[in-house]
Amino acid sequence: MPKKPRTPDLAALLPSWELSLKAERKSPSTISNYGTGVRAFIAWCAAEDRPAVLDRPTVNGFVASLLDAGREGTTAVARQLAVRRFSSWLAEEGELPADPLLGLKPPKMDTKVVEPLTEPELKALLKACSGTEFIDRRDEAIVRLMLETGTRAGECAAMLVDDVNLASGVAIIRRGKGGKGRPVPFGPQTARAIDRYKRARATHRLASSPALWLGDRGKEFGYSGLWKALGTRAAAAGIVGFHPHRLRHTAAHRWLAAGGSEGGLMSVAGWSRPDMLMRYTKARAAERAAEEARNLNLGDL
Repeated sequence: MPKKPRTPDLAALLPSWELSLKAERKSPSTISNYGTGVRAFIAWCAAEDRPAVLDRPTVNGFVASLLDAGREGTTAVARQLAVRRFSSWLAEEGELPADPLLGLKPPKMDTKVVEPLTEPELKALLKACSGTEFIDRRDEAIVRLMLETGTRAGECAAMLVDDVNLASGVAIIRRGKGGKGRPVPFGPQTARAIDRYKRARATHRLASSPALWLGDRGKEFGYSGLWKALGTRAAAAGIVGFHPHRLRHTAAHRWLAAGGSEGGLMSVAGWSRPDMLMRYTKARAAERAAEEARNLNLGDL
């Protein structure tokens, strides 16, 4: 009689997978997102009083519960992706005889249009960062850098002091999404803001740290700190529905609205596929097209 394959303990194996992801040099945010997805799946199985097994009915039930609870489609996709990647790793490591989720498609979701910040909102956000305190200098520099370059929140948070060259107006993203690096240019206003921050940073308790961004009261400053800091500034500016990723959408819109090329934007933003450009700039595409039509003045015959 064939031996029944054992059911792996997913919770016990999760730390090993995270260690493997670190060895593959996955970004901290990727590792965190994957871990969050798998832990959410295990917690859901426990709440439903069903075994935490990786099979299609269970995973589909998990995803359906997320959508039924009103979670964003992007969240459901991310959670399912984490579980699928975990399942693939378990099969590679011999913890499963085969990947039971191989070929499982992500849930379909509506494409959400993210509105870029308006010019009045941008001015209000920068005004909310005005001041001479250390965190004022830091937050203004972060907002200006993300707004001008379209840098992802995680990429910005991970920057080192040596990654920014104020003289040339170029910052280096060492490890962007997918492990790809790229240079991002910035102008005099952003350079001045970063210079002001670096002068204030010189008196920080952790001034010798290689990390560019530091926290207040002598603390370190990472991805979650950036989200919290900018969220506080946006609330002070009266911006509703803000999240740092809107700065990336705003940067993409402003680039094209100012006459920048799509190829240049893709290079600076770190996109390899045109569909990503369309996704980030869809909200104001008609507005830009109308302005372009007025400038072309094709009716002047």
